[in-house]
Amino acid sequence: MTFSGQTVVVTGAAKGLGRAVAEAFYREGAGVALLDVDSAGRQVAEGFGSRGLFIQCDVSSGPAVEAAFADIQRWFGNVAILVNNAGIQAYGKVNDTTEAEWDRVLAVNLKSAFLCARQAIPSMLARGQGVVINVASAQSFMSQANVAAYTTSKTALLGLTRSIAVDYAPKVRCLAVCPSTIDTPMLHWAIEQSPEPTAVLRECEQMHPLGRIGQPEEVAELILFLCSDKASFMTGQPIRIDGGLGITIAGSKREK
Repeated sequence: MTFSGQTVVVTGAAKGLGRAVAEAFYREGAGVALLDVDSAGRQVAEGFGSRGLFIQCDVSSGPAVEAAFADIQRWFGNVAILVNNAGIQAYGKVNDTTEAEWDRVLAVNLKSAFLCARQAIPSMLARGQGVVINVASAQSFMSQANVAAYTTSKTALLGLTRSIAVDYAPKVRCLAVCPSTIDTPMLHWAIEQSPEPTAVLRECEQMHPLGRIGQPEEVAELILFLCSDKASFMTGQPIRIDGGLGITIAGSKREK
């Protein structure tokens, strides 16, 4: 699945899943532009040499995204692959989520994918083909309690995925990758909000039939496959990578 000579843009690439995706594409020969508000992404990009470019960017800002893609065009040329991975978590039910919190989650998790796709797709069309990957969530299909804004944002990404797939076929494919619990800094931040983080982590492991949480590298490998010619007849679909989460009935017991 070599991506030699192709330009890949990964948002939220400084750490966690985004970093794993950026490193996987670099390993496979791509030039990688890493976008993130976290300056730690600069060190990651420096490890890629001339095939790495870090741009400190708030991808929920239209002018910032436009400027970033102009820099990418000058550095690498046309974009072949966009991975919309940037995302934040926030807790709250509808009645106790502030308007500012709602707007921020929807801006980072959903609007950023629209803004980046709007800049990347013309570049893909100019080169004749491209792939957009929207990192959604298992919570695009179900929801835990107390995450109204997050679940809404991740569900809406499936609609954006379908729209891009329909509007730009056959030159541009678009797919949503839907992970469940993945071992990332965002997960560890989330469980630290509990008075018993060790117990919460154990619960996260046990709720997956495979008995563990996923690793960022596992999701990155799926994204590589979906962006490759091996997946050339796939578009518009949500692809779950969830350790079996959601296929069992709550309360059912599995034999050990």
